Amino acid sequence: MFCAIYKSPKKESMYLYVKNKDDFSDVPELLLSNFGKPQFAMMLNLAKREKLAIVDINKVRQSLIDEGFFLQMPPAPDQALAHIRAQNTKL
Repeated sequence: MFCAIYKSPKKESMYLYVKNKDDFSDVPELLLSNFGKPQFAMMLNLAKREKLAIVDINKVRQSLIDEGFFLQMPPAPDQALAHIRAQNTKL
């Protein structure tokens, strides 16, 4: 399962995952207007990954199947710090 990932120009660390590159037909207009003009970040093959850095990959997959998109919100400051600390302990 491939998906295209876009970052928001309005909010740092906010990302929008869609099933097909440049196809926002499943994304509600209100969400798109609040997100801003999506800036392409990358294509990602979710079938070849077991996890993602910030969000649960199974939630992303299910949301893409059910809704056609997934919105990754910026992590809360405490969550971001915990994630950074966890990554540093793995090194």
